[in-house]
Amino acid sequence: MSTLTFGFIGLGLIGGSIARAIRQNLPQSQIIAYDINADTLREAAQCGVANVITTRIDASFSDCDYLFLCAPVQKNDENLSAVKEILSPKTLLTDVGSVKSEIHTEIKKAGLEGQFIGGHPMAGSDRIGFINSKAVLLENAYYILTPTDSVPENKVTDYKNLVQQLGAIPMILEPAQHDYVTAAVSHLPHIIAASLVNLVRDKDSADGLMKMIAAGGFKDITRIASSSAAVWQQICLTNTENISTLLSSYIASLQGIQQELNAKSGDDLYELFDSARIYRDSFINTASGPLKSSYAITIDIADEPGEIAAVATILALKNISIKNIGIVHNREYEGGVLRIEFYQEEAIERSTKILCEKGYSLHNRK
Repeated sequence: MSTLTFGFIGLGLIGGSIARAIRQNLPQSQIIAYDINADTLREAAQCGVANVITTRIDASFSDCDYLFLCAPVQKNDENLSAVKEILSPKTLLTDVGSVKSEIHTEIKKAGLEGQFIGGHPMAGSDRIGFINSKAVLLENAYYILTPTDSVPENKVTDYKNLVQQLGAIPMILEPAQHDYVTAAVSHLPHIIAASLVNLVRDKDSADGLMKMIAAGGFKDITRIASSSAAVWQQICLTNTENISTLLSSYIASLQGIQQELNAKSGDDLYELFDSARIYRDSFINTASGPLKSSYAITIDIADEPGEIAAVATILALKNISIKNIGIVHNREYEGGVLRIEFYQEEAIERSTKILCEKGYSLHNRK
């Protein structure tokens, strides 16, 4: 695998993270990148991720072993005609879109079924663009593959092995099954989060009191509302039927809850929260998902100048990277004053040990 050539058409958050994971885990590989953003291409070349950059979908990609379609969903469909002109018979074509049925339809129209395996890494961020891409984004995330019936079995096996080398967990699904499942666990939650944020915006007082005191719980369940509007517009327009079906079921569920609430039905309300708690606690505790888990601790610090800098310095001297750090003003679901977020789960244990030895009082939270 060390001498493989990878092509990327589109180099945003997901494409960039896959490219970085390839560079990190298969450092001898050749990476060719195209993107409509010239700054993205320059950054990919300057930081050593891409060996070759190009402003067109041209013969530069003809020698690729894997070619990733990483543009927005509908743009991928448009790019297929250009890709078909330069695609080598040896190249395995794949994508990273959140909807699989439509791309499979377009692949069939293009006559490329024999060399296509749909792909969807179940990972993401509330930040967008290549500048926010990271190899670690793929670690322990499910990476769903949707091979066509015509693609050779050895190609599927090779792709699964590649996914594992990049630190992700391969899973084979049918395109239609993928689209229904992701509509439930990814697409619908984005709509709910966005609508809830907009509800608070519309019902807030003129002085923005709701926004000011929005607690940890509200921020947690609406975090995904910060994702790219363009990406989620495209997902809703391509997985419409599945999302709409599940949305109808959700609306009916909310209406039932409203009736129980108005009737002050204590038993039903208790069952609502208890059954959800039991089922939620049964989820596998992994970092996989459309947004990666948040790895954070909260810590009690004195209200004195330089305290935040002191904590950051202590961790920096131990080579622990901090993703975000800040004061927690509303601690409904937090145990400390200062919240420190990390890129990796392992940093929690190391940081806890180091800071406890320095006399700080910590409250772990993932």
